[in-house]
Amino acid sequence: MKILVAGASGVVGRALVPMLVEQGHEVTGTTRTGNYAVELSRLGAQPVVLDMFDREAAFRVIRGIRPDAVIHQLTSLGARDFAEHARLRVEGTRNLVDASLEAGARRMVAQSISWAYAPGEGPAQEDQPLHLDAAMPRKLTVDSVHALESAVAEMPEHVILRYGLFYGPGTWYAPDGLMAEQAREGQLPATDGVSSFIHVQDAALAAVQALNWPPGCYNITDNEPAAGIEWLPAFAGAVNAPAPARRAGGEGWERGALNGKAKRLGWQPRYDSWRIGFRRGLE
Repeated sequence: MKILVAGASGVVGRALVPMLVEQGHEVTGTTRTGNYAVELSRLGAQPVVLDMFDREAAFRVIRGIRPDAVIHQLTSLGARDFAEHARLRVEGTRNLVDASLEAGARRMVAQSISWAYAPGEGPAQEDQPLHLDAAMPRKLTVDSVHALESAVAEMPEHVILRYGLFYGPGTWYAPDGLMAEQAREGQLPATDGVSSFIHVQDAALAAVQALNWPPGCYNITDNEPAAGIEWLPAFAGAVNAPAPARRAGGEGWERGALNGKAKRLGWQPRYDSWRIGFRRGLE
């Protein structure tokens, strides 16, 4: 299959490309700058420098590739610019979907998040609503996720992967990542709010398998949603940070997510719990 990976130089993209190549797919990977072009070539992909905000360039490039399927892993988190990341979800996704449709692609697999659900009891499932009436600044995130998912749903065959919090090499939850830095500085209190995690290798594997899944939304998380009072001390210990302070309470939307829908199709995370992953999979 001829596959375009949009955002191939991101942490999931770099894990994903070798998996696709190993399966015999013809892979083209986009990167916003030329810095990662050599690495993408080494991983087995044909690199293309493309800024997805440039609508005309997106149409020209994707028309030339004519992919059978597109995997949307576009992010803009390296500089911690959340406004630009939200804009990429909205404008970048719009350009990617329109250009893919024009080029004749039928299937798109897209990166979304599993913590945009509305407040509720227990971990969220895919049929539950997004938190569209959230207050700012959360509203910026949820609205951009809704725009991304709505645009991707215009593809004839669409699979939306609602990932948990990424951990592993290159992520914020790595020994040299943002969250480890904040943990060492005592800036992360352990609360009752619940999160779900996913290792980047498990996230990439889901994207590969999703090329053959029925259209729809899937939570891609490990098997153990957990409150901060459980997972944060384990993470702090793994990155040589002091034990976190505890703070009672949590937000209603901090509920984690259930992964049964994806597992019923055969996907199985290698790190089925952050308890194992924080010990073995951070580096």
